[in-house]
Amino acid sequence: MIVWRTSTPEPTRGDGIIWTYIKDATRYTPLFSKPGTFILELDNLLETGLDGQYATILQATFYASSDAHPPAPHADVIIPVTTLANNTGNDASVPPAFSLNVTLPRNAVAIYAELQASGNADEEMWYWDVANKYIGALPSFGFRPFREVRMLVDGRIAGVAFPYAVIFTGGIVPTCWRPITSYGALDLPTYYIDMTPFVPILTDGEPHNISIDVVSAETNHSINQNWYVSGNLHVKTDTSTKPTTGKLTLYEAEPFAQTTTVGYQSSLDVNVTVTATRSIHIEADIIAGSGVRSHVVWTQQLEFSNTQNWLDNATFQNIAQTASGTSLSTHNGAVALQDDFSYPLLINYTNLNPEATIFTAYIDHSYDRVSLPSPFILGSTIHSRQLASGWFELAPSGNFGNGTSNNTFSYFDRVGNTYTREVGAVLDNIIYDHQSGTLAMSTAVTFPSFSPQTSMIVTRPRRPGGR
Repeated sequence: MIVWRTSTPEPTRGDGIIWTYIKDATRYTPLFSKPGTFILELDNLLETGLDGQYATILQATFYASSDAHPPAPHADVIIPVTTLANNTGNDASVPPAFSLNVTLPRNAVAIYAELQASGNADEEMWYWDVANKYIGALPSFGFRPFREVRMLVDGRIAGVAFPYAVIFTGGIVPTCWRPITSYGALDLPTYYIDMTPFVPILTDGEPHNISIDVVSAETNHSINQNWYVSGNLHVKTDTSTKPTTGKLTLYEAEPFAQTTTVGYQSSLDVNVTVTATRSIHIEADIIAGSGVRSHVVWTQQLEFSNTQNWLDNATFQNIAQTASGTSLSTHNGAVALQDDFSYPLLINYTNLNPEATIFTAYIDHSYDRVSLPSPFILGSTIHSRQLASGWFELAPSGNFGNGTSNNTFSYFDRVGNTYTREVGAVLDNIIYDHQSGTLAMSTAVTFPSFSPQTSMIVTRPRRPGGR
């Protein structure tokens, strides 16, 4: 299974860079409780101008529990929804849809699915795609700028994600992200689905099909190549070994989101707005082998809007996008999973010459999320906003440019940890960096109320030109 998805910074030529990432891996505790194969895969691309090399150090730190710091809650079983490769990274490339037959413990009483999905290649900047009818008029890929990541159980929708627009470190204008990367570029966000309503179906001892795909707003829902997707099923089992029973009592989930596309095209301009809404409501009665009964309600209400203005024969390109919504599940009326999110994105992009070799961009990029993803993860409130601008020139003698970035970040969780940071950069240099909160200036993030903790620290010295 996959516990971390990342990308790499793109430094300017010189002495290269060293970067360190620390990740809390507590929710994967069941994986570390027994021997297994650990794979760290970081593929490199070597070609003219992209010829750097990696040197990587990986450390795992385990924190012992105590009376003051009891063991952290975690799933009893984690089941991967991946290619199950044992010699390489095992995420799947879609399209086509990825599916896997899994058999769950017969005494499972709760299932929380964790989705990982990122657009790559022709789908890296999916938020910039246009409706197929405008492909000939615009320098863009097709299939419209809406993406929905879907997880299905035996062909039926279990839950979805409207993904955050992760901008990798070479995205749009590379100098916008030097030396401060876009939020999410080094640790891609994951999305959570309460699959517990399907427990009465999945605990019959038989294999069931779990599939993941990514769809668009086009009539046939097609997308370009490709997205990398994977999933983890965090399973809670009953104290009894008797099979769990029950019934799926309500199922309201259309196969696809409701979408609209409204566009206007003149001789030199194209203006298009794509919107989408998604509503899911699923309920079930769960009867554990021990006799404990639960009524589970899982709902999602999501909205999306993307407006693109391609002006003066695509010399100016403006994008205003937002995805927002609420995912909520209750077990016997108590909140088990909650995820409220808003992902605004504004891009103003200009080609400064007819050959499109000099371009500038201004980007306003935010991530706002209030989550209680499952009983196994700290509930948290995260706000991140990045205001970045830059210019870049493609030249035979070597590409060059510069940029500025101003970033604000705040975090607090339900056990009282806090962290805020304001940092700015101009011409590849940090010009201010203000931190505060209980976690400020820590070399590692720990959550005392949820120990033992497992964290991974990855340090990567980089040579120039690597990707």
